[in-house]
Amino acid sequence: MSHSIKSLIRGFGANPTVYELDRIPNGQQIERALVQLGFGQSVPAVFIGQRLVGNERQVMSLHVQNQLVPLLIQAGAIWI
Repeated sequence: MSHSIKSLIRGFGANPTVYELDRIPNGQQIERALVQLGFGQSVPAVFIGQRLVGNERQVMSLHVQNQLVPLLIQAGAIWI
């Protein structure tokens, strides 16, 4: 996940879990699964809770539309 997305999410008080696909044993399988889900650009792939939100651009779009915080709350990532 890009530094800007990690910083954004941390700025709301959430602690993102980051999986570096090139550093974990089943990383290639995960990448293939993301492609099968229709996620052409496989990384960074951002999940909030168990929902695939998308890439960095889509996360920033949610933020601009004031929809990111509600997703983080709904996922139990932050409490307000």
